[in-house]
Amino acid sequence: MDKPIVLSIVEMGGYPDFTPLYRRAGYQPEKVHSMRKAQAWLKKHKAALVVTEFHFDPELRDRMSNLESLLAGLQCFAPEAKVIVFIEKAHRARLERVKARYAVQGALDYPIDESSLEKLINDISGEG
Repeated sequence: MDKPIVLSIVEMGGYPDFTPLYRRAGYQPEKVHSMRKAQAWLKKHKAALVVTEFHFDPELRDRMSNLESLLAGLQCFAPEAKVIVFIEKAHRARLERVKARYAVQGALDYPIDESSLEKLINDISGEG
């Protein structure tokens, strides 16, 4: 049986490469470096888990962050995919507004703690 895929979207980075953790958790890791590439990837592949960054940009006219387009695409192409977001603590309220419209299973504040990420992945994977 093939391993489930985790798609890691690393636009800004600034945290460790969690590929070994994803493998330990039983996932086949894939990585892209932009939302546009992630959306193209998701049209062709199925991810069980998506780990991405939340970036608030007041210049965006039609959405609040980089996440809305991704999450809308997931509803179409991979509605069963679980989503984990890396976020600046100061932007949590904005993420809550996004979560009112789209499913996000977990969020971790920077700096990302590997053991917290591993626990969150295990909790999400155990949901079923």
